[in-house]
Amino acid sequence: MRLWKCIGLILLVWHLPAWAVCPVWSPVRASEEISRLQQQITQWNDSYWKQGISVVDDSVYDQLNAQLIQWQRCFGENSSTDLSAPPISGTASHPVPHTGVRKLADKQEVRQWMRNRCDLWVQPKVDGVAVTLVYRDGKLVRAISRGNGLTGEDWTSKVRQIPSIPRTTKGLLANSTLQGEIFLQRSGHIQQKSGGMNARAKAAGIMMRQDNPESLRSLAIFIWAWPDGPAVMRERLQQLADAGFGLTQQYTQAVKNADEVEHARTNWWNSALPFVTDGVVVRAESEPEARHWLPGQGDWLAAWKYPPVARVSEVTGIQFSVGKSGKIAVVALLAPVTLDDKRVQRVNIGSVRRWNEWDIAPGDHILVSLAGQGIPRIDDVVWRSTQRTKPTPPDNRFNSLTCFYATPECQEQFVARLVGLGAKDVLGLEGIGEAGWRELHRVYRLEHIFSWLTLTQAQLQSTFGINRGGKLWHQFNQSRHLPFTRWVVAMGVPLTQATLNTSRDSAWRQLRGRDEKGWQQLPSMGARRVRLVVQWLENREIIALSNWLAAQRITGFMP
Repeated sequence: MRLWKCIGLILLVWHLPAWAVCPVWSPVRASEEISRLQQQITQWNDSYWKQGISVVDDSVYDQLNAQLIQWQRCFGENSSTDLSAPPISGTASHPVPHTGVRKLADKQEVRQWMRNRCDLWVQPKVDGVAVTLVYRDGKLVRAISRGNGLTGEDWTSKVRQIPSIPRTTKGLLANSTLQGEIFLQRSGHIQQKSGGMNARAKAAGIMMRQDNPESLRSLAIFIWAWPDGPAVMRERLQQLADAGFGLTQQYTQAVKNADEVEHARTNWWNSALPFVTDGVVVRAESEPEARHWLPGQGDWLAAWKYPPVARVSEVTGIQFSVGKSGKIAVVALLAPVTLDDKRVQRVNIGSVRRWNEWDIAPGDHILVSLAGQGIPRIDDVVWRSTQRTKPTPPDNRFNSLTCFYATPECQEQFVARLVGLGAKDVLGLEGIGEAGWRELHRVYRLEHIFSWLTLTQAQLQSTFGINRGGKLWHQFNQSRHLPFTRWVVAMGVPLTQATLNTSRDSAWRQLRGRDEKGWQQLPSMGARRVRLVVQWLENREIIALSNWLAAQRITGFMP
């Protein structure tokens, strides 16, 4: 729940990515940006606190709220009001204040925090809304939302409708105060795969709505504090379990060091759980007397949160590139963020059409996550700047039959063709990437995509050094002996490798000798593909390249 966020947000601000650096804005623009973001966050808060509706994902809200605080600090604006805090409308006093929990950034901080403490335990940090349960003479007499930690809303009538929360207790629990997290029940939730699912906001929404009491049956509770309860943790856990609060015992483990905390954290991150979590909480068995509990002063417990599966980052620029087939790709340059130990500074948007659909400009903030194999992707545009200037993309005049020869306007596609032909499954030219090809072209002004075949060992060594240049010269010469089909692929033939293999063509004259009917008899050759192949074979630059390769005595091209 969005309570006592000021503590968490201050910590988050200090761990913000590079977009936490103060932007270079005029006072007027700074005022506009800050004002708009304040208004947006206020609107989100109104929906959240008054209607129980979360318009934006919790993690996005947290990161943008931290961004607002950072901007306010940068430009000297008043940031004393925590917009994420709930409206002070609850009047029910907590018998024992909610302390909140200190956030630790990494394993090293966990290790330091544990150093002078003993009898420690770890629990999942269940993602929901905090509540106080008050039992008197064995009956649930009061349930209070966390509110500002001292007072909150009276949730008694709603909590009594949650079947999993006991209405009666006995023994020491007959007269007790419990603090815990009301959460949305899940079946086999794996945090690493499914993420947070906005579970916090969904639980809050159910508790705040006046209609549909049936939805309360989807909630449950995880008790994480029993102020003035039994001094021995095992006894505390057993009595809670006997009273119907069994999850606490099931998911509380004794730990001796940071390695054991990390092991539990990783295990819960990858295991099926009945709730959504956003980290772990390490707590000491020994706690102060409840009369000493105050908001923000729970120094006997600390949280180590999971890394966010998605991060908000500012777009610092838009970059265009022309691929070997002539397609224009758009890339967003980002203020660096870390996702799963991967530093992300750029993300592929896709085509120009896709870029226009996203409507992304420098200064906007986007939500980035990692897709399969750790490839960054855009999940959403979460904030658009007040001043948005979008660059003009290159002319869309390139295609699969352009830029085999170098011209000033062909620079990008020409280099892309060089990079493509050097790939492992084409000519396999290892040790030279885009930067290397650009350097060769800059120094020797390559005429066409195969001009590098004429470079001498001395030329390559003068450009790349003795060792690297020598190895490249050896690879360039070895490529002369590769099969004919590898060279055809390097030329950009619009055929799949399977079709080439089926054709069994091993010479240029065989490719040229096929008519449209002959091409149609091969697999995966529809009418469109046949037209592309015919156009490619009749292209004057392709014919010129084939003659040049024949002069170089490349296998399959000689008459």
